[in-house]
Amino acid sequence: MARKGSGAAVTVDAIYARLLPDAQDSTPLYLQLHRALAAAIRDGVFQPSEALPSERVLAERVGVSRVTARKAVDALADDGLIVRRHGSGNYISPRLEQPLLKLTGFTEELRQRGFVPSSRWLRRIMGAALPEEALALGLSPATRVARLERVRLADDVPMAYEVSALPAEVLARPQDVEDSLYRHLEGLGCAPVRALQHIRAINASPRHAELLDIPNGQALLYITRVAYGADERAIEYTQTFCRSDYYDLIAELRR
Repeated sequence: MARKGSGAAVTVDAIYARLLPDAQDSTPLYLQLHRALAAAIRDGVFQPSEALPSERVLAERVGVSRVTARKAVDALADDGLIVRRHGSGNYISPRLEQPLLKLTGFTEELRQRGFVPSSRWLRRIMGAALPEEALALGLSPATRVARLERVRLADDVPMAYEVSALPAEVLARPQDVEDSLYRHLEGLGCAPVRALQHIRAINASPRHAELLDIPNGQALLYITRVAYGADERAIEYTQTFCRSDYYDLIAELRR
């Protein structure tokens, strides 16, 4: 039996061979196994949403104790590389590589990569624009906007917390938005054609940690986006708090 990894076929025996501990290495066995498993996951030997071999199988194939295998798997979970599903097992976490040169929505990006996107809605309301929303959208203070607040999920795993504001004249009925905001805007004839994004690192607040199921203070990618319509008016201001353990931002540079 062969598997795909780093663009080449990899046999099951070869997979376990790369997990074997090094007798000359003084590092604890569980850390060696954790390091080897993490490298295999990052190299694509194990694919997103695929089940990780059980602790019993890992212990038998690698030649370590069940306790050692369990500690290695626990470390993978702490790193965000696997997702535990009660009664089912451990699965490789989804990881989203997001190009920085193409304007796409979260739903579109995930579907292109084979994930199942979904949203856990927190609010879909109309309200007065907050000062930063009014500034980003070029609106007068307290102008009414549609506000969408949700947790974005990939294969049922929380990936990002997102808050979007759009002028009421662009989105008069926020409750009608289902999963994809951009697909909804296309249906209204006012989809964005370009956007400006700013990205920086922050630490998760207690609220972010609760919503994203992560430890308080864990690093997040904070992305703000202002999107513009064909008439060059700002039509969307979105703040996204992304789990840094699941997101890779990709940019191609030329000279």
